[in-house]
Amino acid sequence: MHPRNLLAPLLLAAPLCAQVAPVSLPELLVYSPRIANQSPAGTFATPVSSLRFEPQVDVQARNLTEAQADVTIRGGIFENTGFKFGAVSVIDPQTGHYSADAAVAPAMLGAPQVLTGAEQAMATSASTVGAVAYGWRPVQTAGAVLLTAGTDGLNREEFYQGYVSEARILGQRLAADVAWAHSESNGTIPLGDSRFDRVNARLQLAGAHAQTDFFAGYQAKFFGWPNLYTPFNSAESENLQNFLVALNHRVDLGGGDFVEAGFYHRRNKDDYAFNRFAPLGPVHPFQHTTWVDGAAVAGRQEFGGLVLNYRGEVLADELRSTSLTYGHFHTRMQTKVSLVPEKSWTLADGAHLVVKAGASLDSSNHEGSAVSPVVEIARVQAADPLTRIYFSYASTSQVPSYTALNSNAAAGLFRGNSNLGREKSHNLEAGLSGTVDGWVGQAAVFYRQDANLVDWTFRRGVTARSANAVDLNTTGAELVVRRSWIGWDLVFGYTVLTKDPDYHGAIVDASFYALNYARHRLTAAIVMRVNNEIEVRMDNAARLQAANQLRALGGSDAIISSLSLTYRPAAWRRTTFTVQADNLWNSSFQEVPAVPAARRQLSASVAYAW
Repeated sequence: MHPRNLLAPLLLAAPLCAQVAPVSLPELLVYSPRIANQSPAGTFATPVSSLRFEPQVDVQARNLTEAQADVTIRGGIFENTGFKFGAVSVIDPQTGHYSADAAVAPAMLGAPQVLTGAEQAMATSASTVGAVAYGWRPVQTAGAVLLTAGTDGLNREEFYQGYVSEARILGQRLAADVAWAHSESNGTIPLGDSRFDRVNARLQLAGAHAQTDFFAGYQAKFFGWPNLYTPFNSAESENLQNFLVALNHRVDLGGGDFVEAGFYHRRNKDDYAFNRFAPLGPVHPFQHTTWVDGAAVAGRQEFGGLVLNYRGEVLADELRSTSLTYGHFHTRMQTKVSLVPEKSWTLADGAHLVVKAGASLDSSNHEGSAVSPVVEIARVQAADPLTRIYFSYASTSQVPSYTALNSNAAAGLFRGNSNLGREKSHNLEAGLSGTVDGWVGQAAVFYRQDANLVDWTFRRGVTARSANAVDLNTTGAELVVRRSWIGWDLVFGYTVLTKDPDYHGAIVDASFYALNYARHRLTAAIVMRVNNEIEVRMDNAARLQAANQLRALGGSDAIISSLSLTYRPAAWRRTTFTVQADNLWNSSFQEVPAVPAARRQLSASVAYAW
């Protein structure tokens, strides 16, 4: 099959071709190999779309997932989840609510990788619990266009075109791609309307072992949602404008060795309205703009039997705000340097014992510095059913956001604390991965201590939410298994968590984030290829939620599902028809406590690829 015939399914979450055995398809052909529906029903896909039902990630949305998504990993919160694009960690220093707002079309990215433990500690900055990493996808000569209509006045349009030229620069082929996307909707509840736009362009130089990408993207998002942040049933809205420029270069040296370097500039403009329909015009007490410049270099190289894993990153930011003016500073520089040597020995049974031991140094010109050790011991044997068994300890550190540091501590909707300090996390875990009877899987048990984690809390009689430091002990286990047959794909995930918080004597009646977690969460992604033309895809997440006094509606337990049916006529293989339902059972479960749930969304799409 020519790659261009797969582009429309890639863009729209339509199916992989039925006549090819699913186990033979490379993962780069889909946004994520571990979910069924790669794109949402209610708007165009963004990088966070592929995380909605990811087994290792819990996404807590306001309005659509693509409107605002708090991405959490292993019971962490949105603030301590990182995002990595190529070599660089892309952050939003105002608030982690906007960290997932990357103005990048998923068609330009590889499948997301969820990083935890020692891997996360070595590979990213400005995160403590976990991170989601994306690589830059090689450009192909192909294009696609999509039209969608749906309930609640939904309309959506997308266009993508990639082109690989015959030109060569320094022996590398020159390629480029562009993408444009638009959607608007009246929303699944009153005052939940949205309008999203995104435009991307990329130049690429690529060869057999190296790839350079220069990317520019702009995204504008407007959406309304009652009780978006406050409990007053006000007509709240967000108007976000995100601009991203990135340059990334990677060289694969063979044997797992590589060198990668990158730079980015990001601007995020946030205009929050407490009442967009106020008689004298919208009330806009919160307007913020942040700028971030980041650069990183990382690699893995062997020198005489000793492998060096290394990384260095610098992040410089600036905030301008109408309300975040009560802290000690509005510019900041962060640096992180990691060096983790690695040594391996061959055991008598042919397996390899791999030991990594090193440390990272995090520093900031305002919050001091911290040394974070990393140790991992693993037994690796490719021919064994259990291909990898490991034990690790990893320490990580990050600094609080400006919303926590610079909000007024005595008044307003958000009560900050300018004296909040550096957050630290210590993670101890053991795990394994392998293949048994055709099932490919991984499992881990972990214990994590978070010190001075910044949480937003509720106290009876105080309508505002307050930033409080919490020491939090989290114990958990996670399991992900996957299997493919000619007609089916199945992916199951299960996570269990318990937490023990200490708020240092602060009066806390409920937590919006740190204690908003599922004690048990089960995911199931199912793909059924009915024949060469029809495919059914279904994602499911069942959860038993920890009790939370802020969750007024929807109960503590929920089952959320997304279902799609795709038809690709044999006579028109470049045309794909898809109908899809998100929140199939119309659940009212509040993913963020006290914030109304998005209800069922139905849509129908037609796409054509060339």
